[in-house]
Amino acid sequence: MKPSKKTAIVLTLVSLFLIALAIPSYSWTRTNVSKIEKFYNSKLSPIIMIPGSSATENRFDGLVTKLNQDRQGTKHSLLKVKVWNDGHITYSGSIDAKDNEPVIVVGFENNKDGYSNIKKQAKLFNQAFEALQEKYNFNNFKGLGHSNGGLIYTAFIENYLGDYDIDLKTLMTIGTPYNFTETNIKNKSEMLADFIKGKEAIPTTLHMYSVAGTITYDSDELVPDASVSAGKYIYQNQAASYTEITVTGEDAQHSDLPTNDEVVALVKGHIESQTDRRAKPNKINQV
Repeated sequence: MKPSKKTAIVLTLVSLFLIALAIPSYSWTRTNVSKIEKFYNSKLSPIIMIPGSSATENRFDGLVTKLNQDRQGTKHSLLKVKVWNDGHITYSGSIDAKDNEPVIVVGFENNKDGYSNIKKQAKLFNQAFEALQEKYNFNNFKGLGHSNGGLIYTAFIENYLGDYDIDLKTLMTIGTPYNFTETNIKNKSEMLADFIKGKEAIPTTLHMYSVAGTITYDSDELVPDASVSAGKYIYQNQAASYTEITVTGEDAQHSDLPTNDEVVALVKGHIESQTDRRAKPNKINQV
């Protein structure tokens, strides 16, 4: 029995409908498979830096210049990102196509001090991080924060990093006041207490370095050494390794730390990708 003309038309329309559905589905699948392959095969491993309060995205120009001076092969590209209070993002500089380890500096229109601002800045950094990852498709990165930049990083790690399938390999904070200006660990600030409470969100694969400067034996003339050292209550016994390092001398003043020659050597030795990091878990080294 032959199908009626009406039935044939219906079958044809159904077939065309199914084909119409299949084409975009196939295209979507191919696009997403390609994107996933690109993500997992990506060789890009940026060093993402966050400046401290009152500083801008230009804060690490001197550090990047020093890192590139004796660098073999491809020099670090420098991309500067600024996140405005309304959430829009502006860029300056670029990433060289041959550079697998560019430096990306993220600054903020709101670069004020205080815990409430640090929480806002961590949220803004997350917006920039999401945009950067979407654009450059990296699957791992290294972090560096100077002063309150280290606090922004800590807030980001505990509150936002877990939303990404991305490996933060190493973090270095320089002159970061984990307990603000407090010198007695018994007097924990609200921020430090929150960081300690949220420490389980810190990746157990992270290698963490906390660098302090000392001019007056117990501070870098702005941040007390005891406040920098309070970072151990956040990262120690949670990260894969936690190391405290102290630098001294004329260039160990708080604002000079990012271009201090010892600090530059530490960045080369522990942040740059060619470094072989074999730190023992949860061991503190005092230098």
